[in-house]
Amino acid sequence: MQLVKHPLLSPAPGTQRELVSLHYGTPGSAAGKAYIQASLHADELPGMLTAHHLRRQLAALEAAGRIVGEIILVPMANPIGLSQHVLHSHLGRFELTTGENFNRHYPDQIEAVATSVESQLGPDPGANVRILRTALRQAIETSPVETELQSLRRTLLQLSCDADIVLDLHCDAEAVVHLYTESPCAEACDPLARFLRSRLTLLAMDSGDNPFDEACSQVWWKWKARFGDRFPIPQACLSVTVELRGATDVTHELASQDAQKIIDFLHWRGLISGAKPALPAPVGDARPLAGSMPIKSPATGVLTFLKPIGTDVKAGDVLAHVIDPITDEVTELLSPVDGLFFARDFLRFATRGMRVAKVAGKEAIRTGKLLGAR
Repeated sequence: MQLVKHPLLSPAPGTQRELVSLHYGTPGSAAGKAYIQASLHADELPGMLTAHHLRRQLAALEAAGRIVGEIILVPMANPIGLSQHVLHSHLGRFELTTGENFNRHYPDQIEAVATSVESQLGPDPGANVRILRTALRQAIETSPVETELQSLRRTLLQLSCDADIVLDLHCDAEAVVHLYTESPCAEACDPLARFLRSRLTLLAMDSGDNPFDEACSQVWWKWKARFGDRFPIPQACLSVTVELRGATDVTHELASQDAQKIIDFLHWRGLISGAKPALPAPVGDARPLAGSMPIKSPATGVLTFLKPIGTDVKAGDVLAHVIDPITDEVTELLSPVDGLFFARDFLRFATRGMRVAKVAGKEAIRTGKLLGAR
C-alpha cells in the first residue's frame, strides 16, 4: 500500500490541510480501477468506519498478492468539513465560508475535453476511453482553483476521474441501505445493490448541481450523446452514492459487514483474484429519483413517527404526527404515494416546511432539481 498526501490550498497563513489517499494494486492494470471514498459529508460517519475495515482487508489481500486491479481508498474525503465544529456541534455537510454543499458543484470539463480530442477518436471504443480519460485527467489537473474548497474538489476528481468503479460512501439521518446512480449505470449497479443488500436504487439523469458521483459518470453518457454514431463511447464508469443506513449506525459489526460486501463486489468485478463469489439474489429494486417524494411538515411541533423505515406504505398512510405543545393540535403527515418508506430525519422537533422523511414511489412525478440541500 502506498499512502499519498495531497496538500490543499491554504486558506490562511499558518493553516494547511491535506487529503490522504491509500493506493493498492497496480496503476493502469487491465483488471480495472476502483475508487472508494468515505465521509465527503464529514459528519456522516458509517462510511469512515467502513473504510477502517476496508483498509485492513485490502492490506491482507495485497499481502496475499490477490489485488490484480488498482484500488484507491480515501478514508476521509473532507478534511475541511471534519474541522468544522460550532458550539460543540459538528457541521460537515456545508462549507461554513460559502454555505456550499461539499457534494455539489463539481467542475464540468465535458465540452472542453470533447473538443480537444475529437480528431483523435476512432472506431475502437477501448482506445476512445483511453484517449478521453487521459484528456480528462489533464484538464482536471490543470484547472485553476482559487479556494481551499475548490482544491478539495479538484483533488477528489484527479483521483477518481479515470476509474471504472467509483463508490462514494454516505449515510442518511435514519434509513435503510440505498443507492443513488445515473440511469445509464443502472445495469452495472445491479450487482452492487445485490451484494450490499440494498433495498432501493434511485436513478436519474443529471439530478442537479453536479454532485460528485454524477461528475464521475455523466461524462461518458454526455460524450456518447455528443458524438452520436461517429465514435463508439461506452459507459466507462459506474459511479454510485452508497447510503449506509443512518448517521448513528456506526458499529464494527455493520461496518465490517459492509466492507466485506464491497470487497465481494470488487472480487466479482475482477479486481481481486480467486474464485468469484456468487451473485446474491436482489432484496430491492430500482426506482426513479423523480419518484422519491419528500414529506414536509406543514406545522411546527414535536415529531413522532408511526411507521418504521423499510416499510412499504400506501398513499394516505399516516407516517408521523407533529404535535403543537401549546395548542395540543396533532397534524398527520401522510404518504403521498404508494412506495418504500426508506428514510427519515433523526430530529424530533419539526418546523413548518421542514423535510422530515422520504417515500420512494415507482412513478416519476417530480421535475427540476431532484436533490435537496444545496
